[in-house]
Amino acid sequence: MAFLEIRSLCKSFESYPVLKDIDLSIEKGEFVVFVGPSGCGKSTLLRMITGLETPTSGTIAIEDEVINDVDPARRGTAMVFQSYALYPHMTVFQNISFGLRMSRKPKALIRERVEKAAAILRLDKLLDRKPAQLSGGQKQRVAIGRAIVREPRVFLFDEPLSNLDAELRVQMRAELLELHERLGTTMIYVTHDQVEAMTLADKMVVMSGGRIQQYGRPLDLYDDPDNRFVAGFVGSPKMNFLSATVTSAGAEGLRADLAAGGAAALPLTAALAPGARIDIGIRPEQLSVVPAGQAPSADAVSVAGRVALIEDLGAESYLHLHLADDSRIGVRTARHAAHLGEEVRVAAPASGVLVFDEAGARLRGRA
Repeated sequence: MAFLEIRSLCKSFESYPVLKDIDLSIEKGEFVVFVGPSGCGKSTLLRMITGLETPTSGTIAIEDEVINDVDPARRGTAMVFQSYALYPHMTVFQNISFGLRMSRKPKALIRERVEKAAAILRLDKLLDRKPAQLSGGQKQRVAIGRAIVREPRVFLFDEPLSNLDAELRVQMRAELLELHERLGTTMIYVTHDQVEAMTLADKMVVMSGGRIQQYGRPLDLYDDPDNRFVAGFVGSPKMNFLSATVTSAGAEGLRADLAAGGAAALPLTAALAPGARIDIGIRPEQLSVVPAGQAPSADAVSVAGRVALIEDLGAESYLHLHLADDSRIGVRTARHAAHLGEEVRVAAPASGVLVFDEAGARLRGRA
């Protein structure tokens, strides 16, 4: 068995199902991130692992021990919440050591663990300060230190960086990765920010509607999503989707009419009847602006649109195109590749696009 094994896990609040048939295996020492939109069940799953919620059915096991009925204090887990939850009248030392003192651990052991954690988190010179004298990042490190001194088998983080500003979030992400490298402990992290998930995770669990949509390494999910939801959720800027209607499908490939105008020939063998609706997924960086007066390549998917917005990012720009069917797509391109209000045509190699059926399932068999 894996270090942490979840099987057929379900959770309902009264008659409302929140989690449905969760199966997940996490290896020892992995940094796993649960990611998905608000309300998808990721925090509820985290809370069930630590024992703050009771499963409706299914099992959770750590090192082959089923922990469904084990007291949270004895599960070997430690949780860091979105709120720092520090005691304002206590010093940093007292906040970090609070759990150990409540467990009546020996004073020498408490000091040893607190000083060790403080050194790892660069809090050793702040142990006599109170929370009001700390920055947001320092407060978050104190909350993490309170978890470290328990020496848990699994660290659980529930959106711990959401209260920090953008620059501090980036800094704290780097510090969490360094902490994971030093401790080598299994860490499970919840966020709705897929950029945060991709930069932190060894493995990502993408959730929607109380189910796991896909589980794997971040770049594997980016390159090879199982469905339209994962394709659209993983990656920044997000994947574009062009609506199309199949005109023919066979051994020679798939042909479709684009709702925004034009046609596409795709090197894909799929059992689709003429008239079936599909979505063609194209990453913004796959698209390029076709020079005026030049025809796109015959093996490209191309579409024309009006430049509705330009985001200049320095070395490159991000164009927002308004298409004929009132949809919008984004194009990552070089600076000054187009002007606001200009009609432009963009194209992407057909061999690099992804195709999804009307239900959102990925159609495989790409050339």
